Amino acid sequence: MPHPRFSFNHHRRPPLQKKDGGNQKFVVAHHMVGNTYPYTQDDWSADIEQAHAAGIDGFALNIGTDEWQPKQVASAYAAAQASGTDFKLFFSFDMSVIPCASPDDAATLRNYIKTYANHPNQLKYNGRSFASTFAGENCKFGQDTAVNGWKTQFVQHPELSGENAVYFVPSFFIDPATFKDYSGVMHGAFNFNSGWPISLTTQSANSDLSSVGANLFSSVKATIGTIVNTLEKFVGATDTDTQYINGLGTVNSDTGKPAYMAAVSPWFFTHYSPQTFNKNWIYYADSHLYPTRWENIVDKRDDFDLVEIVTWNDYGESHYIGDIKGAQPNSQAWVDGFDHTAWLDMTSYYATAYKTGKYPAIQTDKIYMWARPHTSDANAPDPVGKPDNFQLSQDILWAVVFATAPGTVTLHTSDSASQTFQVQPGVNKLSTQLTPGGYMRGVLERDGQTVIDLKPEGYSFTANPQAYNYNAFTAFAAAQ
Repeated sequence: MPHPRFSFNHHRRPPLQKKDGGNQKFVVAHHMVGNTYPYTQDDWSADIEQAHAAGIDGFALNIGTDEWQPKQVASAYAAAQASGTDFKLFFSFDMSVIPCASPDDAATLRNYIKTYANHPNQLKYNGRSFASTFAGENCKFGQDTAVNGWKTQFVQHPELSGENAVYFVPSFFIDPATFKDYSGVMHGAFNFNSGWPISLTTQSANSDLSSVGANLFSSVKATIGTIVNTLEKFVGATDTDTQYINGLGTVNSDTGKPAYMAAVSPWFFTHYSPQTFNKNWIYYADSHLYPTRWENIVDKRDDFDLVEIVTWNDYGESHYIGDIKGAQPNSQAWVDGFDHTAWLDMTSYYATAYKTGKYPAIQTDKIYMWARPHTSDANAPDPVGKPDNFQLSQDILWAVVFATAPGTVTLHTSDSASQTFQVQPGVNKLSTQLTPGGYMRGVLERDGQTVIDLKPEGYSFTANPQAYNYNAFTAFAAAQ
């Protein structure tokens, strides 16, 4: 049996409905166009239908430099128009790969805006074409500073006036205290890294734990509860949101109050060698990160104008919520077989609460579960090595139960290991320790009847992996 401090049952009490502030709220998902090389328009239509059903209003199209990407963009806009759903699209220019040294480089971005400014499915904000970025804080476009580069060659360029005017909400990785310097450039800001507690590292966690005599490397199971409780305070935190919102308060904008776009993300693991992308780390994503972050966003929804889910299909960083399809950036080793659509199904509940200010009634019993495939401290014959911050991960089965009425839920992690919880109407967060050689199974019972019995195929938990994989396997089921 797991240590009693290690497993817990949280029932979510819906907040009172808050004022809307008069602005429409949007929930969008970051869509990597670079992973859509084999897409047809039907693939885009399927993505749009799936996202719309989950309460997502649009896609942020992450655009790179591949010569085939404009054709996929056209297919996306055509599919959105054909869907009949008013599903919105906008550009999120990936400035980590797009050149930005000359005025000609800026012309490429302007052409995207002009081409779709009058498309019925282009996201408009304050009457302008909404646009964002990933990075770009160092882009000068041939000017003396990045501020003047973006101002003269993009936001205030004559080509982007009138019906082609842009509402620019970039993700610049800069100190929010300097936002005032970007007046005339930024109409808002996207806090890309707010979806994860990125300040939480192995070093910072051990510093926090030292005061209670524990550390992340300890093999003493009695300390696990202390570790989880210490890490949980970082999950879903809104400290950086507050910094961004305060920074935006110093921006003078000709389009009214600057918009703040927050991120929400379910996971992060990337595992590339130094010979490829040289990315090999995790961010802490345990302790029910996805629903907890959503709940904190809903609580502060008056200050959050848009929410961007990171991501729909970035397989390389393991935070996708859509189907695994299209092309992968050589991430098959840790992505194939690791479905994430349980998080997509969960999204509708929280997106509705964020947009309306009121949690919807739960009308169907559901169980959601997720876990990693091997123990945190496992050793594998993997030349890439363990990811940075792997010590933060815990050997836990995470579960969320949407209950229409009181009942009991039993989480099984092997034939001989299980834990039973009482659940109440609403959202119940549960967890229990995983068992090497075991599996995941969740059973909801009520009035002597089995309502849901979920034991997904394809999942097992091992202490002896052949390669490191800190991705999550997710599963969900609804009462029939």
